Amino acid sequence: MNNNSLFDFVVDKTTKKVFITMEFGANLSLVWDAFTKPEILDQWYAPKPFVSKTKFMDFEVGGRRFYAMVSPEGQERWAVQKYTSISPKTNFKFFNAFADENENLQLPGSDWDLNFSEQNGTTKVSITIYNESLERMENLMEGFKGGMAATYENLVNLLASKQYI
Repeated sequence: MNNNSLFDFVVDKTTKKVFITMEFGANLSLVWDAFTKPEILDQWYAPKPFVSKTKFMDFEVGGRRFYAMVSPEGQERWAVQKYTSISPKTNFKFFNAFADENENLQLPGSDWDLNFSEQNGTTKVSITIYNESLERMENLMEGFKGGMAATYENLVNLLASKQYI
């Protein structure tokens, strides 16, 4: 593990897309697992002081992850990720939408496309998020950018600690 890290966040309103680039000083297999295994995801996938709680996750095409971000007071904000494409250790795609505690989706949602690559011990994750609704995208952006930066830092710290298994 090395200390290379990068976080870049770009919003393109004309295409209704967000582009996020992250680099981690860890090998591809480890970073892939951090994004695809619920027991690792729940250790980093929420901005502090929130925590991630996965109710269930079937990481396969047609499968889904149903999870909540839980506040320190116990308030839960549920979401569903429906996996639409998986190419092991290189790419996966999913549709993401907020939901209630019974998994009823609150539409519209967004389409996520995550690409993974490794060079010289550094793993790059490039994420493209498409929002059909420009209004929804604009409403989420302020908190979303800060939340993504915080979750990125959580993962950097988790990988550095080597306490993710």
